[in-house]
Amino acid sequence: MLGGLAAVSLAGGIAGGLWRLGVALPDPLTFDRAGQVLLVHAALMICGFMGTVIGIERAVAVKHPAAFIAPLASGSGALCLALGQQALGAWLGVAAALVFLAVNAAIVRRQSVAHTLLLLAGAAAWVAGSLLFALGRDGNAVFPWWFAFLVMTIAAERLEMTRLMVRRPAAHLMLHAVLALLLTGAAWSGWAPRAGGVAYGTALVLLAAWLARFDVARRTVFTHGLSRYMAICLLGGYAWLAVAGVAWAAMALGAPTRDAALHALGLGFVFSMMMGHAPVVLPSIARIKLRFGAFFYLPLAALHLSLLMRLALGSFGEPLRAAGASLNAATIGFFAATVAGAAVAWRLQHGAAGAGKSR
Repeated sequence: MLGGLAAVSLAGGIAGGLWRLGVALPDPLTFDRAGQVLLVHAALMICGFMGTVIGIERAVAVKHPAAFIAPLASGSGALCLALGQQALGAWLGVAAALVFLAVNAAIVRRQSVAHTLLLLAGAAAWVAGSLLFALGRDGNAVFPWWFAFLVMTIAAERLEMTRLMVRRPAAHLMLHAVLALLLTGAAWSGWAPRAGGVAYGTALVLLAAWLARFDVARRTVFTHGLSRYMAICLLGGYAWLAVAGVAWAAMALGAPTRDAALHALGLGFVFSMMMGHAPVVLPSIARIKLRFGAFFYLPLAALHLSLLMRLALGSFGEPLRAAGASLNAATIGFFAATVAGAAVAWRLQHGAAGAGKSR
């Protein structure tokens, strides 16, 4: 059920994004609720899809039934948004974020370390953004908080996965300072968009530099197999994070870089991280085992190429930007099909192996 709600959120978010650029056929204006989907595209993608997936992951880690209330509320809220019930959907999103905050607070009580505290701060950012959305604030106020939730969650996961690495104390102080600037920029953006946006974009660039310098990916990229694939996903994501930071600051100063800021961050960074972590995370939260192979690089390459087309070539005309967006959507479907194929391949391989042993 929760997986179905996440899938509906993703499909609705993709449809809304395409309709924004006039891609979808038939004409979206022929649908009664199309306008609502256009307005809540970001909410469907960030809170509905990503919030539900992250909520499921955290609930599985906590191993408490009440923790599943968060992804159930976020997925249900996204369904309401897609059906045009914006007020109900928005407040369900607030409820999901509050439960998620409580779940992370419980984790901190069990284990108060750097990555769990960072996860708690990211959950608080989700609460802030969802409250502002429910109260009717615009994207300038809401988006920085929602993206801070995703960025801080990813940064926390990288800290957890590399916790055995030896880093100088100054490195941790630098990270704390960068994330403090990120939250400051998010808070400023609601009432001082120019100053807040510049601070926020600067923090994204600095975070990209920190991750590229101190993440283990810069070493594992020289290995083989899954470790190398993950490293390439991570390093590519960090590059897009830097692009997003520059575009975000430029947008705050009046440049027409909104599409680059939002999608270099949401697709280039966040989806690159998802692609990299999926072969590791899915077996633990969905009990799905995957057969890893070089074919995983195909949707990853498609993601980067489609983003380049959308953000670079798209600056020369709306049709190219729309084509790039269509390829972005196709890439997400391509990756989902790749994961499904990897699951089937694992079953076929191990089923054959089990049959051979039984003989």
